[in-house]
Amino acid sequence: MSSAPRTIIVIPAFNEEEALPDVLAHLATVVPDYDIVVVDDGSSDSTYSVAHASGANALKLPFNLGIGGALRAGFRFASENGYDRAVQFDADGQHEATEIARLLAEIDNGADLVIGSRFAGVGDYEAGRTRTAGMGILRVLVRMLSGRRFSDTSSGFRAISADLLAHFATDYPLEYMDSTETLITACRLGYDVREVPVTMHQRAGGEPSNRNFKLFYNYARLLVVLATSARRRPNSMVVKPS
Repeated sequence: MSSAPRTIIVIPAFNEEEALPDVLAHLATVVPDYDIVVVDDGSSDSTYSVAHASGANALKLPFNLGIGGALRAGFRFASENGYDRAVQFDADGQHEATEIARLLAEIDNGADLVIGSRFAGVGDYEAGRTRTAGMGILRVLVRMLSGRRFSDTSSGFRAISADLLAHFATDYPLEYMDSTETLITACRLGYDVREVPVTMHQRAGGEPSNRNFKLFYNYARLLVVLATSARRRPNSMVVKPS
């Protein structure tokens, strides 16, 4: 009999001591056979201690790199330790552990990247007006640059195959809005990208890492990055391994 795929939950965390204990406890109850790595992104609180005390793998970055840097560290840990698939999961309590199986089912059916969508008709997640407007712009941009339609281009609840995990371990954007950049990149490189509806909750504790006044800068930066990447010739990029 073949063994089950080795699965790891990758959790980037910045000052999440308030919500993280419940998140880790819930994961331990729902998916006890999956390993967890928490990447403390230079927190000033006890995030690392909470993660370490729970029995999860805990990585501590020396200073705050941003979510992209934390995710790259977590993906590198997963790839170098031979995991077959990974789940990107938030530390703030928004993601629902019972939905992990829905994402991984698509990975098992051949997908490389599966996005858990907040806006595909399940649940009652609500975003603020600024974020909602920004997300609408991102959906249009992603459709123009990838040729694909997605309802949630910035969701941080994702499942990733071993092939794409190896790519992300060395080539993952360090800036905020990394999720949209990597979605477009995965599509352009020929990876199988899918979206499934999931239920998400509002933040359980702590403070969002980006407030509204910072979002304007981040959206403007992303527009420049996407416009630049759109000029790159597809045959000059490394494509999915056959």
